[in-house]
Amino acid sequence: MKYVLEILLVLSIILTVAGCFAAGDKDPDGTESSTGEPLPSEEGGEFAVTDENLLSAVPTEDNYRVFYEIFTGSFSDSNGDGIGDLRGIIDRMDYLNDGDDSSGKSLGVEGIWLTPIFKSMSYHKYDINDYYTIDPSFGTEEDLKELIELCHQRNVKLILDLPLNHTGTLNPWFTSFTVAHRNGDAEDPYYDFYTYIGADETAPAGRSFTALSGTDIKYECNFSGGMPELNFDNEAVRQAALDVAKYYLDLGVDGFRFDAAKYIYYTDHEKTAQFWKWYIGELKAVKPDIYTVAEVWDDDGITDRYFPAVNCFNFTASQVDGLIAQTAQTGNVNRYTAYVQDYVEKVNAMNPDAMIIPFIANHDTDRAAGYLTVASGQMKMAANLYLLSSGSPFIYYGEEIGLRGSRGGANTDANRRLRMEWGDGDTVLDPEGADYAVERVYATVEQQLSDPNSLYNYYKELIMIRKANPAICRGTYVALQFTDTKLGGFTSTYEGTTVAVLHNTTRSTITVDLSQVTDIAFTQINACIGEGTASLDGTLLTLDSQTSVVLG
Repeated sequence: MKYVLEILLVLSIILTVAGCFAAGDKDPDGTESSTGEPLPSEEGGEFAVTDENLLSAVPTEDNYRVFYEIFTGSFSDSNGDGIGDLRGIIDRMDYLNDGDDSSGKSLGVEGIWLTPIFKSMSYHKYDINDYYTIDPSFGTEEDLKELIELCHQRNVKLILDLPLNHTGTLNPWFTSFTVAHRNGDAEDPYYDFYTYIGADETAPAGRSFTALSGTDIKYECNFSGGMPELNFDNEAVRQAALDVAKYYLDLGVDGFRFDAAKYIYYTDHEKTAQFWKWYIGELKAVKPDIYTVAEVWDDDGITDRYFPAVNCFNFTASQVDGLIAQTAQTGNVNRYTAYVQDYVEKVNAMNPDAMIIPFIANHDTDRAAGYLTVASGQMKMAANLYLLSSGSPFIYYGEEIGLRGSRGGANTDANRRLRMEWGDGDTVLDPEGADYAVERVYATVEQQLSDPNSLYNYYKELIMIRKANPAICRGTYVALQFTDTKLGGFTSTYEGTTVAVLHNTTRSTITVDLSQVTDIAFTQINACIGEGTASLDGTLLTLDSQTSVVLG
């Protein structure tokens, strides 16, 4: 029966493509782009972009949110099989956001990013075999709908991780591609669905290809042999990628995180960025306030090419060598705020709808608590720096309890994706291949909930401070440049309100005269968080070590 269903699925997709994407259960939108504009040509010429869609007049200020990344299989297990699932996330929503900002009983995140939940053979699900089916180990589409509804009831946005650059080898698209080449049928609609070269051809520099058995070609697979790369010069591929996103927008999701976004056209950033400008424009025609963020893992000189189309994660400031970690480790705050101001101004000039997306770690990096320890206070200072700042920051699940994890001697990313340490009997297990032997957390969620001095409660307070002072993330960012101290900060003005945020990352109390760096007269302390306290006497601010303050 299983094989009959797979054959029927393949035939269904073939009919969909051959019939110019006639309307159906999984493809409700037909052949045209949603704007009525022509799609890019088969030869991969200029993309037809409708700027009115891309730069929509509908305000997206509601997207300035604190997001929480969940590696789905490692978060919470609802059925005892050891694998995190959608029902587990539903069961933990009171932990993430209970829907009452005044209760103080939840972390208070405003958005959730789920790593891929689609049908796949791997534990990580980045090699998708069916974009339209939730992986059975994670649950069902009905579970996803319930989670979406619950999130929206609590004013939480839900975005899905959407890997489009490549699929899995068991994807019916790739199965049909294989059959077409084995039959030598160049007229088959799947014949050019993936990028390939002849078996005797030399691969272009830096790119990887694997021989396709039973054929005279090699297919491109820059991430692994199990992840064949789609051919986006093929209009049918572009339409198929668009239809997947539209399907989940119709289901109610609020947007997407785009995996490996710079690899659509390998090393051709200009053409790849043009694709994303077209793609995001098409999605904005469907949902003008869509939340989108791209993984362009590179320095700012490369991500700058993508910001006219889509917001990008700020990798420059992330990880062990990033500006956030450097500053949290008694670094000079003035250097960090000068960078942020320059970055914000630059991306806003490229796209008035752009915002920066800061983070310190994610599922592909070593966890921050391994190099910014909780005991040293550096984890708290790093959190201050990027949560009390411009844009839409992302917390990696477990960061708020100091969960550790690194690739280690086994050199496996599974060690970066360890189970959430709930401490209440949750049956979720580490992903396959994990062998992390170091003490992974100083205290479980259960232990930290009742400890007012815990890292969890610190993160909760930070998010509350951010919500109470909306100018912090939304306003016009101006760095305050002190010349003789590491203490630093910025002002931010939004809808007639100006706040100042200042950080002292050092281990000494520092007093500064604010009149030396700004003409704005601040009269009160809106919030203070860290290892010490703050006082304001006229223009003189005294700030204790490893402490941050918000002035109004």
